[in-house]
Amino acid sequence: MADYDFRPGGSLKFKGGVAEGGIVKKKKKSKSKSNSQSDSGKDRERERVKELLFKEDAELANGSPSGSNRDSPALPGNNDRKTDAERRFEEAQRRRLANKVAQLARKTHKDRVNELNTKLESLSEHHDIPKVGPG
Repeated sequence: MADYDFRPGGSLKFKGGVAEGGIVKKKKKSKSKSNSQSDSGKDRERERVKELLFKEDAELANGSPSGSNRDSPALPGNNDRKTDAERRFEEAQRRRLANKVAQLARKTHKDRVNELNTKLESLSEHHDIPKVGPG
């Protein structure tokens, strides 16, 4: 039994340290706020769409443009240099924007939750969370 009496203590050591080219671990980036950022992004998008519609309505009522930068939607009185295709495109874009805002304003949170629940109920069992363990 004398062969088994020797027990070295401590943890195993790697050959060479960081200075001699040993293992260097990289720090991982944290993903703590990814979900909250996507939710807030949707809210910001909704607010931006509403603001654009209100600005457009106010400008049409006043008849004076507030500014002419690249991001602002083109005003109807500014069509002298635009082709027919560009005018049709901008009109379709305005209609899509108005429909999107109307659709967002029409549904309540309760309606959205009910719609999600019916969608989840219609999915097959293939999409269910698998049962792990006894029980």
